[in-house]
Amino acid sequence: MGTLGRAIYTVGFWIRETGQAIDRLGCRLQGNYLFQEQLSRHRTLMNLFDKVPSVHKDAFVAPSASIIGDVQVGQGSSIWYGCVLQGDVNSIHVGSGTNIQDNSLVHVAKSNLSGKVLPTIIGDNVTIGHSAVLHGCTVEDEAFVGTGAVLLDGVIVEKHGMVAAGSLVRQNTRVPCGEVWGGNPAKFMRKLTEEEMTFIVQSAANYANLAQVHAAENAKSLDEIEFEKVLHKKFARRDEEYDSLQS
Repeated sequence: MGTLGRAIYTVGFWIRETGQAIDRLGCRLQGNYLFQEQLSRHRTLMNLFDKVPSVHKDAFVAPSASIIGDVQVGQGSSIWYGCVLQGDVNSIHVGSGTNIQDNSLVHVAKSNLSGKVLPTIIGDNVTIGHSAVLHGCTVEDEAFVGTGAVLLDGVIVEKHGMVAAGSLVRQNTRVPCGEVWGGNPAKFMRKLTEEEMTFIVQSAANYANLAQVHAAENAKSLDEIEFEKVLHKKFARRDEEYDSLQS
């Protein structure tokens, strides 16, 4: 930073300090009528005890997601809006190219009744549908967990296994390779077709590509966002009938 840059930085610093001081003074003058704005304390990545989340630089984590404690997220994976990955009493491992879709919850169990340790392990190129709940379970590579499904402690979904949307998979259940399980409680429904196995792999790839678009959009500065709004307003196609209703 050159002399001019340092001077501009210093001026900006003192302007901000002055504004904050005026705000504090105004709050004191308001007395009992004070309205104090509370800033959001949401943290996308949060340490817990001595555990620090580890997220690969090429992974996408939505700004409204929460990754807490002993959690690893691999290359090209995506953790979407509203997700919570809570590695408190045990660890969570998410492999590469995996997508955990909006509002899903991934948690762990310290152990089961027999003393078996139950982290949550999610392999590579896995698709976890919206609002799914995974608790102390294992989902192997290229498996698929449908929207709203619940996987309880000790569940294992083998490679190319599929859990249907809205299903409840009971404790210690194993979903074998190439099978579709569904219902409450989940039971074997049928074998996966070759087309469905291909779809699972393609689904993971599609989400990896989509995550790059969302990551780029979330990385934009406020100035860039406001500039794009102006351009959109200026060049958007005008609908005369719609515009007439606004007048």
